[in-house]
Order: sequence, then C-alpha cells, then structure tokens
Amino acid sequence: MKTWTLTRRSFARASITVLAAATLPRLAFSEPAHDVSSEEDFDELWHTLKERYCFFQDKHTDWDQVRALYRPLAIAAETDDAYMAVLGQVLNELYDAHTQLSNAPDGTQCGPFYDLLVERVDAGTQGAIRIKAIRDGSAATDAGLVIGDLITEIDGQPIDHVVQVLMPKCLSTPDPTADVYTINVAASGRRGQARRFTVVSHHHHPREVQLPFKKWVEQPNIESKRLDDDIGYIVIRSFADNAVLDTFDRALSDFRDTRGLIIDVRNNGGGDTAIAKPIMGRFISKPLPYALMRRRDGKELSDPWTEILEPRGPFTYTQPVVVLTSHWSASMAEGFPMGMRGIGRATIVGTPMMGLGAAVFQIHLDRTGIQAQYSGEPVYDVQDRPRWQMRPDVEVPYGGDILAAGIKTLKKTLVPV
Repeated sequence: MKTWTLTRRSFARASITVLAAATLPRLAFSEPAHDVSSEEDFDELWHTLKERYCFFQDKHTDWDQVRALYRPLAIAAETDDAYMAVLGQVLNELYDAHTQLSNAPDGTQCGPFYDLLVERVDAGTQGAIRIKAIRDGSAATDAGLVIGDLITEIDGQPIDHVVQVLMPKCLSTPDPTADVYTINVAASGRRGQARRFTVVSHHHHPREVQLPFKKWVEQPNIESKRLDDDIGYIVIRSFADNAVLDTFDRALSDFRDTRGLIIDVRNNGGGDTAIAKPIMGRFISKPLPYALMRRRDGKELSDPWTEILEPRGPFTYTQPVVVLTSHWSASMAEGFPMGMRGIGRATIVGTPMMGLGAAVFQIHLDRTGIQAQYSGEPVYDVQDRPRWQMRPDVEVPYGGDILAAGIKTLKKTLVPV
C-alpha cells in the first residue's frame, strides 16, 4: 500500500530537505545547520512508534520498558554501527517483519523469512526447528536442505540458546507469535554473512551444513510468455519500479486474445500501490472498492476508510485470472491478490503469504541518517478481514507445484474451444 514519510520535526529543517523534496513543494528558506543528539534521535523513534505504530493492541510489548532498557544502551554506544544495532533491537521488540531498519549494515541480524520458513517441531520443544518452506534459488536450496529437515544448531550454538538471545526482552507476557518470529529471525542469519547449521534429516545422523552468503540473482521485474491452451502467463517480481506498469500493459496487449491469464507474484517483495492499482484497473470496467484501511486514533484504530480502484484502458481484460502466491509474496504482493479477489477478478492459488498486514511509514533520524520503516496503516479486504490472515482460495502444500495447480484451477473456468 502507500508508503508515507513522517518526521516529528518541522519539514522546514535543512537536515530533511532532501527527504521532503519528493512530497512537498520546495521551501524558500532553511534553518542553519544543527546537530541532533543521539538521545533525541532515540526519543524520536520511540515516540513516533508510540503514537503511530498500528499493532500495539496485538502485541505483548511493554513499550515503556523498551525505552527504559534500550535508551541507556543507545546513549552509551560508541560507534554508529553499535548505535544502529541498539535501534534494531528496539524494533525487534515489536516482532513485526514489516518494522525494521531500512539501511542496516552487514553483520546485523536479518529480519525473518530471508530464505527459510521454519516452525517448532511440536509444542514445547526447544531443541530443534523444522524447515517448512525454502525459497527457490537460495543458498539453502543450493546446500541441499529440504522441507522437513530439523535444524538443531546455528553457528555452533544450540537453537534454544540462539532463540533466547534474540527473543524480545520487554514482553509483558509470553506470546507464541513472538516465538514464531524469533525462530525465523534465527534461521535467517546475519546480513552479508554465511550461516552454519547442524541438520538432522529423516533417518540420518546430524550433519553440518554450510550456507555461504549468496546474493540474489537479478531477474527482470516482469516477464511473460504464452502457455499451452492459449493461457497467458505474467510474472511480476516487484511493484516498486515504474517501468513494470508499461511492461505489463504490453504483455496484456499480447495476451488480449488468450482464454485465461495467470499472474505470478510468488517471489515479489512488494512495492507501491501506484504500480499495483493501475494493473488491477485493467481487469474492471467501473470503479470498485478493493480494500479497507485504518490508522492509529489515540490508543485505538480509526474507523475504516475504503480504497477505490479505477478502471484503466485501452481495454478491459475479461477472461478468467489466477494469481499465484507463496510465502515470499510480501506487502503489496499480498495486497495485489487480495484486491484482485476483492473485485471478483481472480482466484488465488498457492501457499499463505508472508503476513505483512499494513502499509508502512518511513522515518529518517536526523543526526545519524538512520532510516527505518514501521507498520502504520493496517489493511483489510472488502469484507473487513485482516490482510495478514488471508489464505489462498486453492491452497497448495509447501513444496508443491504451485504453477501446475494454478493451470489446473484456471482450466476449470475456461470456456471450451
């Protein structure tokens, strides 16, 4: 959904002129250069989230305790990286994969779900986590890890110790959701660094598995081809590039005569509604609601407002559509299938998505230049169901052939030749 830039200080300050330039008219004046202390930067982050973070009602986080614990550590930090690490711990207390530092350096802890989705072996088991899903093309895939493998150690440390270190420290009461978040943070490792797992596979002895750091192979943000039976197939890997819209329009023009269309957002990390909404607009002929949204209103959430989708030409694609999803469909790549289903123009096929439930706000801290994002506006479908709880219409087991399931689903709706 939309990404907004917010600060607690005046937009007139010279230190944020560049940040504001994209959204505000150019100002004819500026303040003299000034320094902002690390204490003030910490307080800005803490107060901003206290006032605007949208999921406090769902968290067990004692936010006052967060300030008491981490503010002295932030003040005592002797380097920029050490200071940034403290702020990363602050955000970790909210155990929200959409709330994180935007420019964290190598060596800091990754957020959850980098390339693995893991789960507890069973309730109360602390000694191992089980691989539930693996992202295609990852170092985990290259290393031969498979769904069902048990991880008992990370970098030589037992799982229970690693999780204890990473678990939020300011929970008023235990929260199973925080545990799910933390075990997935543990499995993700550190930015730019290799990982070393001790793994137990079915009927095999424990073995050590090295996962070198691997950069993701760059692929086009959008690709398309015609499948058998006159089915169009469009892969969208990002909604963050303006060029995606023009490329999509060209592909849809090529597929105007197809019997049906598959849109694949399985490895799409999200982006902007300004890209996703016009794409959805190609499938309707009149304005339609596609989402409901809220924001903080005091300690509660506001009443919802409705997001409207406008039709867009030069023609409306009217044949059946399937949208493919996976656990690595995130943020706007969750809002897109939700919206397509909400306007009655797609069946969702795949696994549950990442569960990022809100539009994010950006914050820029003056002194350090640290940037972060946080969940600001929770998103719901047109029936007021939370986006983060959304499941596909046709659910495919983790590790299953999602494309094949999508083709099978689509063919059931095609008009016979």
